[in-house]
Amino acid sequence: MAKVLMKGNEAIAEAAIQAGCRYFFGYPITPQNEIPAYMAKMLPKVGGCFLQAESEISAINMVYGAAGAGARVMTSSSSPGISLKQEGISYIVGAELPCLIVNIVRGGPGLGGIQPAQSDYFQAVKGGGHGDYHMVVLAPSSIQEMVDLVTDGFDIADKYRNPVMILGDGMLGQMMEPVEFREKKTILPEKPWATTGNKEGKPRNIINSLFIDPQGLEDHVLKLYKKYDEMKENEVRVECYNCEDAEIIIAAYGTMARIAKNVIQMAEEQGIKIGLIRPITLWPFPVDTFKKWADSHHVKAFLSLEMSMGQMVEDIRLSVDGAKPVHFYGRTGGMVPTPKAILEEIKKIREGI
Repeated sequence: MAKVLMKGNEAIAEAAIQAGCRYFFGYPITPQNEIPAYMAKMLPKVGGCFLQAESEISAINMVYGAAGAGARVMTSSSSPGISLKQEGISYIVGAELPCLIVNIVRGGPGLGGIQPAQSDYFQAVKGGGHGDYHMVVLAPSSIQEMVDLVTDGFDIADKYRNPVMILGDGMLGQMMEPVEFREKKTILPEKPWATTGNKEGKPRNIINSLFIDPQGLEDHVLKLYKKYDEMKENEVRVECYNCEDAEIIIAAYGTMARIAKNVIQMAEEQGIKIGLIRPITLWPFPVDTFKKWADSHHVKAFLSLEMSMGQMVEDIRLSVDGAKPVHFYGRTGGMVPTPKAILEEIKKIREGI
């Protein structure tokens, strides 16, 4: 199939439609507006439903309803909008409903700005809303990977009956790259638990996250955590690049991983050996990969490279468990680190090794 040149946000939307998504509920916010705009135009052509809700809170509760009825459903937003959806996301997790949530991150806190950032890492991987819960969080670094992870995200959500988040950023959402939509027959799984009506006298299905009895709620949370253990076992995705003889390993995801690869090339030209660990699943985090390279004799240090104030650093340090030092370099507020500045930071780290 021929490649087509598409903007990241539009590629996400097209990938969702090709993956069988027929329901989208959302509310406009920069820099992800091309997703709902594309859905508004294209979903009716395939018999789907696009609805712009009156708020992000309304949108996520519409997702709850459609997911409960067994639909393949999606919503998207950007940073402050995702914050407004957090209560609904927690309800969806509690009710064990699959859906796809896309966050094209912008700078904050507050209204912040519309430039790209990665400062929603904590919100995505530590839960974000109330209660004990997790989502699989997928972090693409190219438009092609956005397309592929949308399909995978829907499948993972259905497999575990749990929402999945695509965590991108304003740069990935707005840039254009050639993408290929691979021909694949979408077979949606049966959902016998869905509230599709009391047919043939079968027992009623009830979608709910309310447990008045504390023992019942604890049992439910423990059941959810068994699923999370399965996710940790089966769904970790990570790329290791140029790590075999690296003295310093950069940890970066999304847009920053692309920049890191340029830094690695620049460093090689100066005789500096740098590697990259790129978590594709931010949750579950690739703990074992970091442990492996931390135990390698040639690796002297790690550098977490982020468009934030260092939100991924603590997960790296927990994974490395003191075996090697973990440094941080980043910019925030919508500022993007330059390869030159990153390389200078690496040189400082080398001097201190």
